[in-house]
Amino acid sequence: MILVTGGAGFIGGNFVLDWLKDPHAEGIINLDKLTYAGNLATLDSLKNDSRHVFVQGDIGDRALVAQLLKEHQPRAIVNFAAESHVDRSIHGPADFIETNIVGTFNLLECAREYWSGLPDDAKRTFRFHHVSTDEVYGSLAPTAPAFTETHSYEPNSPYSASKAASDHLVRAWFHTYGFPVVTTNCSNNYGPYHFPEKLIPLVILNAINGKPLPIYGDGQQVRDWLYVGDHCSAIRAVLAHGALGETYNIGGWNEKTNLSVVQTICQILDELRPRADGQSYAKQITFVKDRPGHDRRYAIDARKIERELGWRPAETFDTGIRKTVQWYLDNPSWVEGVVSGAYRDWVQKHYN
Repeated sequence: MILVTGGAGFIGGNFVLDWLKDPHAEGIINLDKLTYAGNLATLDSLKNDSRHVFVQGDIGDRALVAQLLKEHQPRAIVNFAAESHVDRSIHGPADFIETNIVGTFNLLECAREYWSGLPDDAKRTFRFHHVSTDEVYGSLAPTAPAFTETHSYEPNSPYSASKAASDHLVRAWFHTYGFPVVTTNCSNNYGPYHFPEKLIPLVILNAINGKPLPIYGDGQQVRDWLYVGDHCSAIRAVLAHGALGETYNIGGWNEKTNLSVVQTICQILDELRPRADGQSYAKQITFVKDRPGHDRRYAIDARKIERELGWRPAETFDTGIRKTVQWYLDNPSWVEGVVSGAYRDWVQKHYN
């Protein structure tokens, strides 16, 4: 088996579903705290799959993690568990420090103790895969080269600073203890099961519900967009063949401004679910005050993972965003289960 942390969240949940769609795949112990972004409805299709063992719990709970490792003897750990929303980190950084830094430390220590006691063969093949973000690298100028794995860390938000710290811990555990780690830093993910506080699902749902489509500042912030299914395939490639101690940047080769992303979503919705009045959804675009410390541009240079592991994304932005919009239109019950009163209060706080 493998242990997946944060496997009820957006990327973790997609990874679990993707892994177990293969009938011959190894089982997964799925450890998730089920905070606001953890959603068991994402994993409904696995209710009767004996290969999926779900455990509600915190990566900072050493006794629980040690018990799971001892009981299930996983050959690998894939660590998705993290607080990941920049706006939330600005308003409440403590949770990000606790989960992303302290939690990662506790997980590393439990895993190192478990790994140290393994037989030699199992010890050689064990892997700890740490999933991180391109935001640790800071902000790029409009014409600057994209982030490579050797780019200096320059985090600008409490979220990215906490992820940068966790990356440093993982690196240190490899160099100090010889603990077998790999790290991946991904660009902005999008796709099914995305919690609707993030830009793409927020815009899709606000559009079809007749609400404003909020865009920070002038909307010219640039991000590299990675379809979540492509991210899952890249993680599998790194877990299977990545060199120990190495970092691999995972990107979609899709740099887009936030305004361009929103306009594209509006065009797709105009086609798939036209407004009753015949107007474009773009009429609902509203520019709001920019958030503090908003990085202007991220871009991933993903040549290393292609060169060394043969991975390249299968989706373009055009194909991935169309799949994403269609998924939200086709899955209103999942959406309704997520959009609670507490969530509406959150959106009002940030975008009103």
